[in-house]
Amino acid sequence: MITKKQPRSGYTLPVFACAAALGALRCLRGGIASVDSVSVNLLEPAITAEIPIEQVSVLKTNTALAVTRSDPGDNLDLTRNTPVWVMVELGGVSERERGGEGEEEQIVILGGEGVGRHTVGGGSAIYDYAMRLLRSNLSRELEPQQKITVTIILPSGRQLATRTSNEAFGVVEGLSLLGTTGISQPLSAPGQLEAYREQLQQKAELFDCLVFCIGENGLDLARQLGINPSRLVKTANWLGPLLVEAGYQGVQSILLFGYHGKLMKLAAGIFHTHHHLADGRREILTAYCAKAGMSADVCASIFGAATAEDALQQLRALDTSTGSNWVDRIYGDIAEQIDLRSSECIFAHSGLRVPVGSVMFGRDRKIIVKSEIGDTFLTQIC
Repeated sequence: MITKKQPRSGYTLPVFACAAALGALRCLRGGIASVDSVSVNLLEPAITAEIPIEQVSVLKTNTALAVTRSDPGDNLDLTRNTPVWVMVELGGVSERERGGEGEEEQIVILGGEGVGRHTVGGGSAIYDYAMRLLRSNLSRELEPQQKITVTIILPSGRQLATRTSNEAFGVVEGLSLLGTTGISQPLSAPGQLEAYREQLQQKAELFDCLVFCIGENGLDLARQLGINPSRLVKTANWLGPLLVEAGYQGVQSILLFGYHGKLMKLAAGIFHTHHHLADGRREILTAYCAKAGMSADVCASIFGAATAEDALQQLRALDTSTGSNWVDRIYGDIAEQIDLRSSECIFAHSGLRVPVGSVMFGRDRKIIVKSEIGDTFLTQIC
């Protein structure tokens, strides 16, 4: 008898960075030549994970380096088997040395090669969960007056980043240490969808209007716009099932907030947005360009664009050079169709009419378009 294997969960990138930091610190403090594994308290969830240490070595007096290798489980994740290096130095780096002022911290966390940096401000793309995870686990190993500097290095990070949408969210030159949990749950696993459904059900009891965000970057930008975080629902690529679930739960309205390269798929009725399953971005954009009356040559150029962002830049350049408003017209039509198809999706499966609005943003972290319904909802909840 053949049985279907349950997809295996793994851990997010911050967990492996934390494990390597612990391995390097123990090598330094104990003079240990080999560290096989370390236990990491994930904080969220409140469990402990045993993470293998691939290599560890003292580099020089008071400095050691440890290496782990990313294991995201059965996820379609480009960081699989990516080496994660962390260098730990005994002794802190003062704020003044880092370009600021103030007292020296006990644990200084720096992003090295392969860790992305923000285009605005230039800081390393090491987010809140990663910082808390590192500080919580490392502080337990330190004496009250002991200080360390932790430098995270992702040797393949710069190369891998070219295959992500990081730049669209203002992160360049490497990968982000992003996430709100230590567990990397396969997005194809039924348990992941059930977890999102449970989250939606809880929020539906509190709010009539919910905001759907596909990923962590969208959640972060929504918060920056002033949207109440308690109203935000992470959908990953499960937009279709969660739209229907929102209808069943009595949600009165839904705002879709996301990167244009993802959300435009809904205009073509693609309600599972992972690119491994369905794409169609260039076809959608080209179709709407033709519908708007653009020339065959321009449509062919849009169809040949490497990414949706490149196509958007072509349209913006054309608007600038000719004084036209192709971006507003084309994206306005797409947004209107996203609203319509999403509402129809809910009705087709539940028999319920729920208005849906949409807001799409681009690489520059600025809103490209708000549908008429989306603009109304955004004004009401901000």
